[in-house]
Amino acid sequence: MSEILIVDDEASMRELLEILFNREGWQARSVPGLQAALKALEEQVPDVVVCDMRLKDGSGMDLLRKIKSSSPQVEVIMITAYGTDKSALEALSLGAYDYVHKPFEVDEMKVVVARALERQRLLRENLRMRLQLRGEYRPGGIIGSSPAMQQVYALIEQVAPTRSSVLITGESGTGKELVARAVHQKSQRAAGPFVPIDCASIPETLLESELFGYSRGAFTGATADRQGLFELASGGTVFLDEVAEIPPPMQVKLLRVLQERTLRRLGDNRDRQVDVRVLAATNRNLEKEVKEGRFREDLFFRLNVIRIHLPPLRERKEDIEQLVLHFIEEFSRREGRPPPPLLGSALEKLKKYHFPGNVRELQNLVERAVALAGSNPLGPEHFILNQSSSRGGQTQLEELDEKGVNLDEIMARIERHYLERALALSGGVKTRAAELLGITFRSMRYRLLKHGLEKEGEGD
Repeated sequence: MSEILIVDDEASMRELLEILFNREGWQARSVPGLQAALKALEEQVPDVVVCDMRLKDGSGMDLLRKIKSSSPQVEVIMITAYGTDKSALEALSLGAYDYVHKPFEVDEMKVVVARALERQRLLRENLRMRLQLRGEYRPGGIIGSSPAMQQVYALIEQVAPTRSSVLITGESGTGKELVARAVHQKSQRAAGPFVPIDCASIPETLLESELFGYSRGAFTGATADRQGLFELASGGTVFLDEVAEIPPPMQVKLLRVLQERTLRRLGDNRDRQVDVRVLAATNRNLEKEVKEGRFREDLFFRLNVIRIHLPPLRERKEDIEQLVLHFIEEFSRREGRPPPPLLGSALEKLKKYHFPGNVRELQNLVERAVALAGSNPLGPEHFILNQSSSRGGQTQLEELDEKGVNLDEIMARIERHYLERALALSGGVKTRAAELLGITFRSMRYRLLKHGLEKEGEGD
């Protein structure tokens, strides 16, 4: 429902306009002066403000300036007395939508407000169409026009029609699955299934049966034959996310599938043909994993036929505005309300941030900001950043003086910071996070529980 704020020091005028606008199906509220209007605008930003040029505690022109500096998307209609055309023209030059002379006809006021609301609707529709067009010419709806992303798009176009395996690398949260889906959608297998497999989330004891299936009687509870994910993806694409987490025994079996294009279900002695293309992704350095004996070299060569590397968000900050507008539109549509405007000061704050969690972190920030702001413009205060994740990843330490410090509290804060940072870099994979911190998985679990970052009973 469209919202209108009436600002006039005459109670009878406020009452008249409220009745008039509410009868039209608009939601109207009124305040008696400048200060009350400023307070009302802080609480909720309307679509249209109808304001008298002269107020007892200030000028309608001052209110117009403040609105256009903080909420430029709000349409302002000024009410002016006869003989003040000069002021009315000045109001138009400052960004007012229109002005109405006193005394005015009721129908005249309704028409002016309706036109202002229609302009608002068209501007929002224009924004929505621009966002759609931005995504239309990017594979898989991936957002970004930076030179780094243009190289990614070019690679997707080149590799998609081939049958080659593709290794997609990049930090957690950069959008590796989106790239995999784009490769599939542009390939000759687009009509077939796309089966994503999070290798880090499947327990080692279940991984073989999940990937390759099992035969009846293969283990307790196997009461019938079951296809694995590779067979279910026949004619399509398998996406192995976090492929570095596959344990060595399973790496041997995966290599055989890639080489022979056959698999053997758990508990079966028959080979079955599989027709799948394999795409894989990792946030780890697979060359280093190979050198240190954690990943098979021959499997690495099979997966790394073509590589697509996704840059971190901090290396393509020119894409931040596009991404933010896209997420604002997405979350506003989900909430069933028009997208709020983004203030320049908020965008500048985001562009200065390091984004250790990349696009996924930005998406979460925008979702929270849209929820907090309601219908108000998105300002810097709505984007709550992790200040400990500044460039260099250093936490702020307190100076020791005569008053002393609480060393246990400081050490706990530092420990929590590095736990959160390791989880962000590892995409939430606790075994990998423990490796980054040089501690055992048991020690990692203990520390996560201690800091409330994991609940009792949660696994990796």
